[in-house]
Amino acid sequence: MNPTIYLVDDDDAIRDSLSWMLQARGLDCRDWASGEAFLASYDAGFHGCLVLDIRMGGMSGLQVFDVLLERGCTLPVIFLTGHGDIPMAVGAVKRGAYDFIEKPFNSNTLADVIEAALKQANIQRKEAASDAEIEARLRHLTPREREVMDRVLAGKLNKVIADELNLAMRTVEVHRANVFDKMGVRSAVELSQLLGSKHR
Repeated sequence: MNPTIYLVDDDDAIRDSLSWMLQARGLDCRDWASGEAFLASYDAGFHGCLVLDIRMGGMSGLQVFDVLLERGCTLPVIFLTGHGDIPMAVGAVKRGAYDFIEKPFNSNTLADVIEAALKQANIQRKEAASDAEIEARLRHLTPREREVMDRVLAGKLNKVIADELNLAMRTVEVHRANVFDKMGVRSAVELSQLLGSKHR
């Protein structure tokens, strides 16, 4: 699925010009004239980038951003801001927004920021998919295999693991082999690299 630029601004002229510019760059774009309208159609499956005006009639961009954070939205958010709104925009970036562009802005500059945000979002999507795959593999381990895996990750030898778990060496070897097979690795080093800081 191609990423989409979601544009929310109550200025018709800005929406029209940005939509034209983005489409000229080969980017899919959808636009809304208010934060309320966008939130009404927002779906967790949205994939791409959100360009959000800070000052709008009705809900402000910051209020929309707050609602999206509560909903667990992971779209990178780029705020369009007037000069007086810069402190608010900076505060939003500290809370997770991707960036802000000050009005009046250069369309090419905004497009460059959007494309950088899309690249970051794509990386995050791949990482999330990878994390989900690792979690699925971990769920296939038996409790005993998890115990053996924890000790393998701690660098313990089979003999030590056997003593700690009161198991025969051969049984530990079988569990260790099962762990490697289910996790799709060939060694303790690969297992450690796969799990990294995600292992709990």
